[in-house]
Amino acid sequence: MASTDIQYWLALKFVDGLGNIGSKNLVERFGSPRAAFEAPVGKIQNVPHITQKTAQHIHDFDAWPQVEREMETAERLGVSLITADSSHYPRLLLNIYDFPPVIYTKGTISTSDATLAVVGSRTASTYGRFTTERFCRELAMEGITIVSGMARGIDSAAHRGAIAGKGRTIAVLGTGMDVLYPPENKELFERISKCGAVITEFPFGTRPLAAHFPARNRIISGLSLGVVVVEAGEKSGSLITARLALDQGREVFAVPGNIDSPGTKGTHRLIREGAKLVESTQDILEEILPQVNHHTAYPETDTRVSDDRRFGDFEIREQVVLKALGHQPLHVDTLMDNTGYEIQELLQILMSLELKGSVTQLPGKTFIIKEE
Repeated sequence: MASTDIQYWLALKFVDGLGNIGSKNLVERFGSPRAAFEAPVGKIQNVPHITQKTAQHIHDFDAWPQVEREMETAERLGVSLITADSSHYPRLLLNIYDFPPVIYTKGTISTSDATLAVVGSRTASTYGRFTTERFCRELAMEGITIVSGMARGIDSAAHRGAIAGKGRTIAVLGTGMDVLYPPENKELFERISKCGAVITEFPFGTRPLAAHFPARNRIISGLSLGVVVVEAGEKSGSLITARLALDQGREVFAVPGNIDSPGTKGTHRLIREGAKLVESTQDILEEILPQVNHHTAYPETDTRVSDDRRFGDFEIREQVVLKALGHQPLHVDTLMDNTGYEIQELLQILMSLELKGSVTQLPGKTFIIKEE
């Protein structure tokens, strides 16, 4: 994308009185941010959610030096600016009502990620941290990308569990990318950016204000196929994330805890209200795996696959794996070599095949085609 295009997308964030919904409506009406800035005031103020005052701010916009500094800072810090019209913008996030026009990204966003949010109390118990790390490690080993908020407690445990499982993880910040919060997570920030991504919608220099975290939570749930809540009090921010997830049509899961602990009152209430009780990672996988193929875009063609009617009911990537597998047990490393797929993509495909009853996993990460 040309730098001028990014400038106009960024400029939407710096217009006084213009929020994400107004930005979305402007782009839908005029076709691009640039066209919106070049439109007459009278036409701008006819756009839904745009007041006359905001329309004048758009027409008279003069904060281009601020936009230029934002772009220079992004380049200096190695931060990517992903606009809502980019093929790299997460498709699930585009489905929420007030998606941000630009997200700041440190690391790699993959639109093929099978994503699951895991959130909970900042003052987590030993049980909560241990359970979170174990679940997230196991989910990561199955190809699931863990999304959380890099806060103290459950969030940090979720990211560490995914990293321990050699998987991908995404941290969503409630600050600017250059404002580390909490400060003790500096090393975790660096590790996440190397095996996944750190993202934020907030401009550089944005401090950790209380109002930013509910906004951050809608992105955590918006990026994910479902949300797992571990240890949440009755007024926990994690319950906000769960409610947002329901509003966005996502699955909600809750891990039960000690009935005498105030830190589990919120999760138990979620279960009473219909959240799925989680005792193992299988409880989660059986709900979200059917969504994985639906939300993942597959290539229409693949030159490694010849026409073979035996595999006609499978996706292209599944055909590749089935043909490489044959009827002899193969270790996942051998399958990587035989298919050319990276480990996370391969594990995701194998999960789908297991769900369809076509592949059986044997001990030691070995797989075999299931005999009928």
